Amino acid sequence: MNETGKDYDLLIIGSGPAGQKAAISAAKCGARVGLVEREPLAGGVCLNTGTIPSKSLREAVMYLSGYRQRGYYGSTYRMKENIKRSDLMARTSHVIRLERDVINEDLDNNGVQRLVGTARVTGPHAVVVECGGIETSYTTENILIAVGTRPRRPAEVPFDSWNVFDSDGLYLNGSELVPLPDSVIVLGAGVIGIEYACMFATLDIPTTLVDPRPNPLGFVDEEIAPVLYDSMEAQGVRLIFGTAHSKIEILGNPDQPDARVRATLADGTVLEADALLFTLGREPATGDLGLAEIGVELDKRGYILVDKNFRSNIPSIYAAGDVVGFPSLASTSSEQGRVAAMHALGQAQPWEVDLLPYGIYTIPEISMVGKTEAQLREAGIGYFKGTALWRDTARGKILGDLSGALKLLFRSSDRKLVGIHIIGEGATELVHIGQAVMAFGGGPAYFLQSVFNYPTLAEAYKRAAHNAINRLTGTAHSTAPLREQVMHGNLVENFLRLSGEVRLPRNFS
Repeated sequence: MNETGKDYDLLIIGSGPAGQKAAISAAKCGARVGLVEREPLAGGVCLNTGTIPSKSLREAVMYLSGYRQRGYYGSTYRMKENIKRSDLMARTSHVIRLERDVINEDLDNNGVQRLVGTARVTGPHAVVVECGGIETSYTTENILIAVGTRPRRPAEVPFDSWNVFDSDGLYLNGSELVPLPDSVIVLGAGVIGIEYACMFATLDIPTTLVDPRPNPLGFVDEEIAPVLYDSMEAQGVRLIFGTAHSKIEILGNPDQPDARVRATLADGTVLEADALLFTLGREPATGDLGLAEIGVELDKRGYILVDKNFRSNIPSIYAAGDVVGFPSLASTSSEQGRVAAMHALGQAQPWEVDLLPYGIYTIPEISMVGKTEAQLREAGIGYFKGTALWRDTARGKILGDLSGALKLLFRSSDRKLVGIHIIGEGATELVHIGQAVMAFGGGPAYFLQSVFNYPTLAEAYKRAAHNAINRLTGTAHSTAPLREQVMHGNLVENFLRLSGEVRLPRNFS
């Protein structure tokens, strides 16, 4: 026991990014830390069915399908024909195993005591952990809830883990993937749904993506989202936005390989496919924790209400990660866990992160940080912008990326960088260059005066800065919307490939 007579200084429930970072941060301060996880394997949803598996699966899809080479060898190019689930899972399982080893080593090296079982909070300083029918009670100075979220599973949806499944259902026991269907309907075009729709389409599986919202990625910059939608349609994804589903039913015997799924939409459209992936929302995994019974305040959806230090209305109980809601990213969850742990130990380090990068691992991927054009207009902030296409960089040509683009937004009053929006290969890595410049108050001059490795996609920052200055001076070659620039470039590339010509007249349009 610690000096207060309690078992722990901090007892954490949930071993995802928030729980891991909180546990290690607290342990490094000399605190006695317990970490409860219902599964024998640490990592939470992030490692077992969420971020790591899905991004590993995406890399397997990109490689085996030959997607990155299609810009040169055509849309029919394949690295491997007849891709099977074992091909996809070989990489995914390997990455999960390696990442789990790192997590376990970090927890063990820092002296974090791990407890396996299902936790229930019975008081401000008390937690009961049940494992194998045996309950053990623990006392603690502080409690951190980091249990994350789970897929929403409406009662009227006939989930069967074979024909109709959610994003967790793609992975059975954390190591098996539901056999690849011949066709699929994805209900829900949020980040999870749209990422998986891209993967299915890249595997040449006919895919229909449905969402009740007219623009499901409404938080993405207004010029970037249309480029993604165009790219998805070019891959064969059928997009049906602005209408909800009214009924989902399984046709035939679900245990037979010829069973199919029918989805009837609110506008009367009837869709049929071999499988349906349901990704319309997630919900906090707080239902079995007993939080309401001890007075912890939750919102109407079950998310825990916290202050800037991630402390609930009960002083000894904290919450961090997806369980507190937006932005629900592994990166931000880790930082939230650290801030919560430090405050609980009396070493307050307030949340001071203003620039939160966002990555969407679609195909092509998207990343952004800072303001969008819509946000700047709404706030009445004057701005100017600069854009660059991957095809205009040497590295982009080498990669054969036809749709990659970078957009920079600068505030007119002081020319400081206030928004970065990227679509294309390397977007989630490249965004951090702009993020650092933005954090230190830089503007176009930084990019214009910097030297970038050649050939790299990072050179697009210099090209976008030149474009921004040219727009200000009225000397820009083109100020067309980004979507038009990308589409025009694709038409040129396709014409060249089909005709065998090496150049086009300057006035080609």
